[in-house]
Amino acid sequence: MNRQKIILCDNWQSNLRDALLEVAYDKLFVLTDEHTHRLCFPALQQIIAVNDNAEQVIGAGDAHKTPETLASVWQMLSERGATRHSLLINVGGGMVTDLGGFAAATFKRGIAFINIPTTLLAMVDAAVGGKTGINFNGLKNEIGAFAPAEQVLIETSFLRTLDAPNMLSGFAEMVKHALISDTHHWAELLAFEVEHADYAQLRRWIGRSIQIKEDIVEQDPREQSIRKALNFGHTVGHAFESLALKEQRPVLHGYAVAWGMVCELYLSCVLAGFPQDKMRQTTAFIRDNYGVYPLDCNRYEELYEFMRHDKKNTSGTINFTLLEEIGKVRIDQTADKETLFQAFDFYRECMGI
Repeated sequence: MNRQKIILCDNWQSNLRDALLEVAYDKLFVLTDEHTHRLCFPALQQIIAVNDNAEQVIGAGDAHKTPETLASVWQMLSERGATRHSLLINVGGGMVTDLGGFAAATFKRGIAFINIPTTLLAMVDAAVGGKTGINFNGLKNEIGAFAPAEQVLIETSFLRTLDAPNMLSGFAEMVKHALISDTHHWAELLAFEVEHADYAQLRRWIGRSIQIKEDIVEQDPREQSIRKALNFGHTVGHAFESLALKEQRPVLHGYAVAWGMVCELYLSCVLAGFPQDKMRQTTAFIRDNYGVYPLDCNRYEELYEFMRHDKKNTSGTINFTLLEEIGKVRIDQTADKETLFQAFDFYRECMGI
């Protein structure tokens, strides 16, 4: 898998013009959601010769990350004469870049695409690393492909349009990147006041977070070994996300990952010797900033079943990434059902349920 070119933009309009000169294409198409259609598409029209007929607008939010939405993008590309040499620009959050990337990767066996992420979560996670996909049968990212964008343009000024929950959603992935890499970076992130963001500082940390992920992806692009470090918090987190979708009260991805990290830090402490003080510091930060997803003992089995269907599993065994220490990762770890339910008990205890 080729390494994608990631640009931390000084001027995204100028950077986009440069990107379009580097990518050979015959026709240009744009994928937006309801929000980025209103906020971003007019600016695109000023930069490049793209008309309304070249844009596909999809619903905003993870509830639209479905085969039906994917099929609508394929249909648009087909009806409007896209070829194997066409280019798709995905403008939006992680849902748009995941789904748009998968649409591009599969249409006519693959066309080029550029990601312009507009949320913090997409900038540090979804739009970089080359993973694409959709939800299916109630499970997160069940269908997908490894397919790197030609370029990813990171324009941090978009973050000023985000509300606090969406900022926090992306920040959870940054905390994860710090936990798997560097104690100093972890400590400075936990001291950061997201609601009173220093955007210059945040921009530097975004670059750091992207670098952590890209260094890992370059070593293991198809997740055979060390890339599994990036799954920390996600085995339980995806189960929280799937449960929330089932209960028709969807949650932001980063919130689910944050709650998943609470459980997986407990497993790390019990099974891998992760320091209790650092576990408590991190879980307190999550409790204070992310609130709680209501969970009682009657839901443990449902969460467990969602985890049993996680795509990271091997031969039916639930697979975890755990930590010995900040920056010391253990991949391909397992936990028996009793220990896992104890982790749920810990989640409820430290979250004050």
